[in-house]
Amino acid sequence: MPRPRRFMPSVSLLAAFEAVLRTGSTAAAARDLALTQGAVSRLVATLEGQLGRPLFERQKGRLVPTPAARAYGRDVTRALDLIERASMEFAANPGGGTLSLAVLPAFGASWLAPRLPRFLGANPGVTVNLATRLKRFNFDAEPFDAAIHFGTDDWRGAGHLHLFAERLIACTAPAFLAANPVAAPADLAALPLLQIETRPTAWAAWFAARGAPAVAPRGMLFDQFAPLAQAAVAGLGVALLPEYLADGEIAAGRLAPVLGGPVEGGGSYWLVWPEARADWPPLAAFRAWMSAETAALR
Repeated sequence: MPRPRRFMPSVSLLAAFEAVLRTGSTAAAARDLALTQGAVSRLVATLEGQLGRPLFERQKGRLVPTPAARAYGRDVTRALDLIERASMEFAANPGGGTLSLAVLPAFGASWLAPRLPRFLGANPGVTVNLATRLKRFNFDAEPFDAAIHFGTDDWRGAGHLHLFAERLIACTAPAFLAANPVAAPADLAALPLLQIETRPTAWAAWFAARGAPAVAPRGMLFDQFAPLAQAAVAGLGVALLPEYLADGEIAAGRLAPVLGGPVEGGGSYWLVWPEARADWPPLAAFRAWMSAETAALR
């Protein structure tokens, strides 16, 4: 069914409106768009005519957007940004496409980055852009095709692929462990137990897995795993680290495991994506690759 033209304004009309809304005047918008002030005024007036209602109030020579225009402008800005991004991606990579991925910092640096060459080698036309996010976000408001999420399959309005369950290893600096021998879980009660904000029950789960009563952690609190790991390397206490992060530090001799191997951490890593982007070819390729890459870990 064809859409009424009044509800499908041209990009030039929307760009003029967005520029005036952003800069605060037709003169500034004209400079921004390399147009004359009169041209910008005509474009905005044409858009108002198509929509059938004013976008700005004229007050003492100033254009003041109506409350409805401000709300409309937020959607227009997102739409123009999406068009610009798609055009840039097509011009830069017309044969493959770009995958914009939000990743958890430690997962991206320690697990994904070392494996990405395999994906890129198998998909030479695809470009992957990475940005870090610690918390979930609204896909409609952020320019991402997918994200790596920790927790459960509860991201609203998104598709989910289970990657693997998190396994945590208690570890500390070898010199710290030598100075503070640990023969049983109870020995940790006198030591600083480093904590991370996103895993408030991690130590309780670790003690339960060891068949021991929980000890209230009395150590520093961190918001990311990277500084938590470095604090453990510096001998500031005992840390619970994801297996993929701890393994490299242990192999390098910077950390030593405390009382055995990993325990289940109580959450999983997921690849999530907006349902509207499910069939985007770079995402479909990445999803299939991630499923195969993590199959042995599930």
